[in-house]
Amino acid sequence: MKIKAGLLLLLMVLATLCSWPLLRKTLTGKEALALLPLPQKMEQHKDHFTLAPDTELVTDNASCASAEYLADRLRPSTGYRIPILSGSSSSSRLQPAIVLCNAGAESTLGPEGYQLVVSPDLVSLRAASPAGMFYGVQTLLQLLPPEIFSSHVIPVAKWKLPCVQIQDKPRFEWRGLMLDVSRHFFDKEEVKKLLDGMALQKLNTFHWHLTDDQGWRIEIKKYPLLTQIGSWRKRIGFNLDPKSSHAYGPDGRYGGYYTQRDVREIIAYAQSRHITIVPEIEMPSHATAALAAYPGLSCFGEHYSTDAEENTSAGVFCAGKEQTFDFLQNVLEEVIELFPGKYIHIGGDEVPKQNWKDCPRCQGRIHTEGLNTEQELQRYFIGRIEKFIAAHERTMIGWSEIREGGLPPGAAIMDWIGGAVEAASSGHDVVMSPLAYCYFDFYQSKARASEPPAIGAFLPLDKVYSFEPLPSSFASPFQPHILGAQGNVWTEYMPSLNQVEYMTFPRLCALAEVVWSPRPCRNWQDFGRRLPTHLLRLDRLGINYRQPFGMSRSASK
Repeated sequence: MKIKAGLLLLLMVLATLCSWPLLRKTLTGKEALALLPLPQKMEQHKDHFTLAPDTELVTDNASCASAEYLADRLRPSTGYRIPILSGSSSSSRLQPAIVLCNAGAESTLGPEGYQLVVSPDLVSLRAASPAGMFYGVQTLLQLLPPEIFSSHVIPVAKWKLPCVQIQDKPRFEWRGLMLDVSRHFFDKEEVKKLLDGMALQKLNTFHWHLTDDQGWRIEIKKYPLLTQIGSWRKRIGFNLDPKSSHAYGPDGRYGGYYTQRDVREIIAYAQSRHITIVPEIEMPSHATAALAAYPGLSCFGEHYSTDAEENTSAGVFCAGKEQTFDFLQNVLEEVIELFPGKYIHIGGDEVPKQNWKDCPRCQGRIHTEGLNTEQELQRYFIGRIEKFIAAHERTMIGWSEIREGGLPPGAAIMDWIGGAVEAASSGHDVVMSPLAYCYFDFYQSKARASEPPAIGAFLPLDKVYSFEPLPSSFASPFQPHILGAQGNVWTEYMPSLNQVEYMTFPRLCALAEVVWSPRPCRNWQDFGRRLPTHLLRLDRLGINYRQPFGMSRSASK
């Protein structure tokens, strides 16, 4: 790539755009755009820009990464090796050109906003930050035929972009998806593919559920038994066909884990798509895998097994032993060193307290700390972990239950069963992820016999689209504490990535529009019009999905 000083061409481009007449055109049917999520403001005009072998891709230094991403994305399907040039290294003629720059970007669009103008001879994409530029590139790609996402050259007569003016930015800063890799392990290439699916829809947060009762999935160098023992079980479990997954080790055991090198590779891949990864290390409950490896961290040193069918209740760490906190702090130190993001998720949900009631050490802790109940012991446990995380300049986030007994002062919550209004009203940040709208492990049809096994409830596509993250009648001064929302993929009945994709898409497409697009712009019927074209993109990317609206797969190809 040639990068030289000077932005002469960029300035000339901006002057050209300013003189381009606005020819507003109302479009319907097949002629209408099928962007997803829907931009904040958009106008379509007459004519098209045609991508051709001699098209130049012009960039400034701040936009180089997005320019390279765009060129790499265009090459497989078009066969064009579009050169990436700086303003001064372009040829003297201005067209055809795609220009990426931050000069003139409106500050009101924030760090994730962008402006895209397509004229017959020129495409101009402006953004104040690399993230906004990347999201603008996603929109630019969606303006092209869906075949642009193919992995091989497609003989399309002309690659045309409709002439448009778009000004866009997200409604919420947290636009996420959670993947549970504890029940079933998905290797790093599978995780990367899911990240690509998120990037297409401008999602920016990947919540990685790395530990639970059925498997510990992250290498911790100080505690090698966590992966030697805690990452494996005898069988697939959950009454599933053993052949429905490929996650088996050489010795036939079921499971797997990510080395720290794997984790760094996945983080770098996510960062290149402007996705932040939030790791989750479950505590004080859902700790069976950890206790199978280190039983001394339980109240009574009892035997635990990661085999799903043998788990009658979630394992819980002993809150009365100092070695429990030493262990968790050592684990968190390695996790914090690996993950550069702001948030560390500690779970904190569904804590069974019978062991704490029966444990002399836990009862001793209650006495010495001046506590009265096991619920207050849970508050002590969570509060102690929150202080440790805060001391490392990170923010602790946990499920709704970390509010039990009182929420630590610096903590954020992920609301799945309530507490959002109370937490936000007292100054805590909240991510909305309510059970009724955001759990993608629920059935997608009431005709369960025709669907693969799922947890049991029913969550259709239209209900996901109807979700409103801001609670009704919520006082406006506290609304900024609602960071956004995410979908959750709990994988008990999803042993393969193909099944994860089937349960996730297109429900994630609906949620992506909920968290990105302005609320007044959203319309269920219009979403239904745009979705079939978007599914063509998923087809080309090799992403599986459930057929909505009675549409057949053959009709989407």
